[in-house]
Amino acid sequence: MEGEAMDRKRRADILLAVTACIWGFAFVAQRAGMSSMGPFMFNAIRFAIGALILWPVACSRPAPAPLRGKGLWKMVRPGLVAGGVLFAGASLQQVGLVYTTAGNAGFVTGLYVVLVPVLGLLGGSVTPSRTWAAALLSVAGLFLLTSAGSGRMATGDLLVLGGAFFWALHIQVVSRLVASTGALRLAAAQFSVCSVLSLAAALLTERIEAEGILLAAVPLAYGGFVSVGVAYTLQIVAQKDAHPSHAALIMSLEAVFAAIGGWLILGEGMALPALGGCTLMLVAMLLSAGRGKPPGLLAEGHGNQ
Repeated sequence: MEGEAMDRKRRADILLAVTACIWGFAFVAQRAGMSSMGPFMFNAIRFAIGALILWPVACSRPAPAPLRGKGLWKMVRPGLVAGGVLFAGASLQQVGLVYTTAGNAGFVTGLYVVLVPVLGLLGGSVTPSRTWAAALLSVAGLFLLTSAGSGRMATGDLLVLGGAFFWALHIQVVSRLVASTGALRLAAAQFSVCSVLSLAAALLTERIEAEGILLAAVPLAYGGFVSVGVAYTLQIVAQKDAHPSHAALIMSLEAVFAAIGGWLILGEGMALPALGGCTLMLVAMLLSAGRGKPPGLLAEGHGNQ
């Protein structure tokens, strides 16, 4: 029996590592996709794909409440709230990727692991000293990272940092809403809301051309089918046998995969100060997620869905 439990945990670790790899390389897909289309339209399509994948699975499971009257509103409201926060985080990240590298974006986004317990203070949670130490390391790393590039790159990094705050807020929101909706239904609903809001923003601010969408077909397919649909499912399966803090520790390695992907596929490099900044930020992520259970469902929403 003990051996079986160890096998399940080992399988969970492998699935979480695969998830981190998929999400890390998704930064590359997101950046590559915007060579022919705007950031809002890219998000509108990739989250629509993710929603279409998840809705059939979500609807195959019993609903927590009857889907009529107040029961229906209890299902819709969480999706609107979580989807709105997701839209803010995804938009800032995607626009930031126009100006910075996939590697930088991966490390800056990963700071949500540090920001979650810090934001937990607003809900009355106790923040341990290691979290404050991780926050200081993050600030130092972010300074080195942003000062190592051009002013244009620093702008992108700061936009992605704004997105990281919303990812952290998203985790807090989801931890309070998931019980009344169910994980898969909430995920499908929030992806749908995020897609609609992104489409509205694209119609208002971007020039939409069918040719540009076709040119971005491969990044869109990866961002929608693989990053949102497949990786989210792997995460759900893995977390049945993994502690949330342990899962966060493994998935924070997406920042490393983002840097590797940017280097291998996009030819992105890093100056020595930027490399030092990324190292400090990775240490901060590992320090923050390494011990104890974080507030909220840390792996229920993720920085690069």
